[in-house]
Amino acid sequence: MQTPHRRKRFLSLLCGAAVVFLSACSALPDKPMRSLMYDFGPGLVSVPAATQTQLPAIALEELSTVGGAIDNQSLLYRLAYTDAQQLRPYSQARWTMAPAQLVQQRLRETLSQRRAVFNAGEGVALNRSQNAVLPLILKLQLQEFSQLFSTPDASVGLIRLQATLVELTPAGEKLLFQRLLVVQRPAPTQDAAGGASALVQATDAAIAQLDDWLQTARSQP
Repeated sequence: MQTPHRRKRFLSLLCGAAVVFLSACSALPDKPMRSLMYDFGPGLVSVPAATQTQLPAIALEELSTVGGAIDNQSLLYRLAYTDAQQLRPYSQARWTMAPAQLVQQRLRETLSQRRAVFNAGEGVALNRSQNAVLPLILKLQLQEFSQLFSTPDASVGLIRLQATLVELTPAGEKLLFQRLLVVQRPAPTQDAAGGASALVQATDAAIAQLDDWLQTARSQP
């Protein structure tokens, strides 16, 4: 049978062990936070009614980039007021795919509402087999896709696209037209969520300009 002195000593040792255990638990690193994932939204939620005006088909090449940081899934920003040449990634925010893939997906979705859109190789093979006129080929290069801060309290989503329209001839590709599109849209909030929203809006505006340009370019002699 324990004496009061032994019981008191036992309880003291037990309390000390508990304190050590709790201290050790508090020293464990926090569980890493999962990055927030952004995309361009659900896209079309219903098939639009067919329009009376069907535009000529287009063959779309895989969208290229200038390489570097833009080729991964990082959501990038620049601080123009400090060092505009440095691209910085948000540590806890990412795109679901590389920006070029997201832009290509949005572009195809938009253009195909009023015209047939082929992959470049697919369109050539299909039209040759049918002895039809080959569609013009649209080449795009994504040169910039970032949130640009002019001040700590103001930023825009900035996209820069180089568009090239070519025609396939027996002698090879013939350059028809080329255009640089630079579009920016204000970010509603000065964080990753605001940057993602602004970049989606800038992309949609750039694609709308591209669609208008394609109609004008094809009508030129």
